[in-house]
Amino acid sequence: MLKDIVSKQKLKKEELLKSQYVDRTKEPFAKKWLDSALIKVVLGPRRAGKSVFSLLLLRDHDFMYFDFDDEVLAAEGSLSTAELMKELHSAYGHIKTILFDEIQNLPAWELFVNRLHREGYNLVLTGSNARLLSMELATHLTGRHMPIELLPFDFKEFLKGKKFEIDPEYKSLPEKHGQLLNLLDQYLSKGGFPEVVVSNLDPADYLEVLFDSLLFKDVVKRHRVKFSTQISTLGSHLVNNFASLYTLNKLMKTLNLKSVHTVAKYASYLEEAYLIFSLSRYSTKSRQRINSPKKVYVVDNGFVTAKAIQHSPDKGKLTENLVFTELVKRGLKPNLELFYYKTRNDREVDFVVKKGHLVTELIQACYESVSADVEQRETKALFEASDELKVKKLIVLTWDEKRTVKKDDATIEFIPLWEWLLERPQE
Repeated sequence: MLKDIVSKQKLKKEELLKSQYVDRTKEPFAKKWLDSALIKVVLGPRRAGKSVFSLLLLRDHDFMYFDFDDEVLAAEGSLSTAELMKELHSAYGHIKTILFDEIQNLPAWELFVNRLHREGYNLVLTGSNARLLSMELATHLTGRHMPIELLPFDFKEFLKGKKFEIDPEYKSLPEKHGQLLNLLDQYLSKGGFPEVVVSNLDPADYLEVLFDSLLFKDVVKRHRVKFSTQISTLGSHLVNNFASLYTLNKLMKTLNLKSVHTVAKYASYLEEAYLIFSLSRYSTKSRQRINSPKKVYVVDNGFVTAKAIQHSPDKGKLTENLVFTELVKRGLKPNLELFYYKTRNDREVDFVVKKGHLVTELIQACYESVSADVEQRETKALFEASDELKVKKLIVLTWDEKRTVKKDDATIEFIPLWEWLLERPQE
């Protein structure tokens, strides 16, 4: 049985390598570590392109490939790792580089990986569980791994997938500029999952099925959740209330769940599966950070549209969610380098960017045309926060407006969202 699986997966690998794919923004970063002794761990939600990304990363190398997310394998149950290595070498010969797909499906995978690492194998792993990135990797592969987080397409990758030529002179070319804004509107609502972008699939149907599949495979099944309806309801509720504040107590009462502990546990499972992110309020006081409500964001705007109960999701909130996911794609770690903020007058700033001990940047995301009322609301919060946090870099991301607003010695830059999305990533 195992011999057949290895053989079929080898053919699958060869077929995949022949196809054309969108180059990913993370590739240069990942390539820097490819020949190092570190274990390369590519993490992100299912269907975000981790397998293809890893295959292309290794395309100039001889490597063995095995996918632990195989249905036949799942039906058989237990797997002998000694037998697996025998069959891999039987199929590929004496090769010391291996790509293991969806490694979290192998029980005690970390012991197996550690052994191969000690034996001198160059390993690339993929996984669909954020916990691998933190607890399991930190515990079992301390100092011996390089995490590479891969989320759905960023806007540059989306444009490549749509075969739209990126040109810096959009403003002087009205036709191109209009096309770009049309594509940005599509990206805002349909998101960046590769198959949706490249194959022009119906995002609502595809992403609703994908969301439910992720919920079952990476949450209910992995954690043996007894009350699957409860966690499904929680997931749908959080997605429908994206870019909004929540507390565990309020969720418990709204959804009639047993305890705050249950809500916290279920929410952590949804985060592990890369379905949602929770963002804390920025404060130098740890007690205020812990006790303040959190904001929930969704890994991809397409999930919001697919799971939305309301007829049309709020484009202002979709813009905010898009900016959040872009900041994460640029390498910022939520609740370590990225927060939201409330001023002393309770005015909200969408994003606080922190580097080391210093807050370096404050960002507001704003979809609607900047009317006098909107401008006053957004700028007041930024100017107040700038004064309280002593930050000079202040940005309002707009749909398509570029200018500056000054007050005393502080300046706010209004930047079109498309222009900001096409900037060079921070990482």
